[in-house]
Amino acid sequence: MHTISDIKSLRNLLNATRQAGNSVGLVPTMGNLHDGHLELVKTARANSDFVVCSIFVNPLQFGPNEDLEAYPRTLGEDIAKLAAIGCDCLFMPTVAEIYGDNLQAQTIVTVPELSENYCGKSRPGHFAGVATVVSKLFNIVQPNSAVFGLKDYQQYLIIQKMVTDLKFDIQLIGVEIQREAHGLALSSRNRYLSDEQLQKAALIYQCLLDIKKRILKGDDNFSNLEAMAVERLTDSGFAVDYFAICNSANLQRAAKQDCDFVILAAAQVGPSRLLDNVRFSLAS
Repeated sequence: MHTISDIKSLRNLLNATRQAGNSVGLVPTMGNLHDGHLELVKTARANSDFVVCSIFVNPLQFGPNEDLEAYPRTLGEDIAKLAAIGCDCLFMPTVAEIYGDNLQAQTIVTVPELSENYCGKSRPGHFAGVATVVSKLFNIVQPNSAVFGLKDYQQYLIIQKMVTDLKFDIQLIGVEIQREAHGLALSSRNRYLSDEQLQKAALIYQCLLDIKKRILKGDDNFSNLEAMAVERLTDSGFAVDYFAICNSANLQRAAKQDCDFVILAAAQVGPSRLLDNVRFSLAS
């Protein structure tokens, strides 16, 4: 596996790769890789000839009171995991390599509307940081395809719109959420949780499934269903950021005539803010 930290060397390698007739797949990550990340790399491997995984803890998407410095960095373990599953190249740039010497004066990519609610409301500037670094990685790597997990469903739709609006010639591939045996969505922030908190955190997914079941049975009082779920989680000791029933295409609040849904949830468990969602369609 090639391990590269500078843009020029990566571009030289990828130019030679493309000249040899190989397609390139990109998996952007912030490292601290778990089985969910590895599933993204495996998906890229199945859909491209040459796989680049990036590890970059992006300061632009962290707010002033968030866990940038505490974010777990496990580079040695990550390299071993990527090599074991056949990743072709690890790109691990420094902050200076991506942003130069003035992070505060960066050109910023913003995606309106989709970025404004849910995580965008709770974490101002977060999605501008995500869109900016992903657009930089797209320009650096120029992949044929890029693979993202659907746990961060709002993020996926934002990147999808950015690709469309900025005319990136890239196929986006979304990979379903990977879960623990008890249902908790895999996340790097799960490492912060005790065994007891991990078991408790699985209630988020259970609430999502319960509300999905009620909608499939015909309950379309969405505000009441949301309030019911928030109350259940709050009574169990969660600090709920949001629990929202939405149209899965545009994240507008669900309407009675909708057929395709996503239920989004974000809640604090101990030191970790956890995201999850379920997507489903009503039978026609």
